[in-house]
Amino acid sequence: MAQRYGGKYSPEDTPRSESSEQAPRGFKGATVDPVGARSNVLFVPPVILAFTSISDGAVGMALGLIGAAMLLLGAWLLRGGLTAEAAYNARKVARRPGFPRKIGAAVLAGLGVAIAAYSNEPGVIAPVIFGVAATALHIGAFGVDPMRDKGMEGIDTFQQDRVARAIDEAEQHLTAMRDAIKRAGDRRLISRVEQFETTARDLFRTVEEDPRDLTSARKYLVVYLLGARDATIKFADVFARTRDVQARADYEALLDDLEKNFAARTRKMLLDDRSDLTVEIEVLRDRLQREGVHVERKTEL
Repeated sequence: MAQRYGGKYSPEDTPRSESSEQAPRGFKGATVDPVGARSNVLFVPPVILAFTSISDGAVGMALGLIGAAMLLLGAWLLRGGLTAEAAYNARKVARRPGFPRKIGAAVLAGLGVAIAAYSNEPGVIAPVIFGVAATALHIGAFGVDPMRDKGMEGIDTFQQDRVARAIDEAEQHLTAMRDAIKRAGDRRLISRVEQFETTARDLFRTVEEDPRDLTSARKYLVVYLLGARDATIKFADVFARTRDVQARADYEALLDDLEKNFAARTRKMLLDDRSDLTVEIEVLRDRLQREGVHVERKTEL
């Protein structure tokens, strides 16, 4: 889709709000797409195997197509495994993937290669050697899935599940906003929405680290983001047709207000967590003193 370029000297440029000028750019918190060229290349071998096995007779063609299907499924599983691993690494509190997709992709790659080898060289030894080698090389290139939970010690799993469901719903709203604003065809607005996504995800990570914050943050994760999604969809449709300057200014003001509210809520939750920690430390000190253990306090300069 063609996008209108806007800048300082563009005829239809509109003044930016003060908060937009001072706020961090949209690339803050940006990450590299975990599904890179290495994983995309794995979609090529099954296509080649399928085409080259067509002229090998009925049995050879069947074996080739089965091997190609396994290789194709393995490549697809690998993409999901890389995405899940990136999400796992980005969070301080995360559960291991429910299904080890990267390991499954390695096994399917080995089976696909073994079947392809068997179609050309019937027997047991050669297919096994090629299959094991392909599996080992796949694991060496892409690694294995995270096999244990991270940062889950002392956390109520029931509350963590509630947080996970709320975060997933909030992420869907952000995805809908991102997809809708692309229809407006304006790079600056796309960057502005990405900037808001970064601020919203700071709140998500704070809630994930302390599930007790979910109650106070639920209206931000559900109500506010749902309204922001609906407003973005309506604005994108109107702006794509009319290029209404006033509608653009109103929408940017809405994003500014939302971003300030989300940032303020994140700061407040962090301060509350610090206050809770201070109380716990004071209670522990009092108990130690009652037990006859003297705790020296450091004087703050």
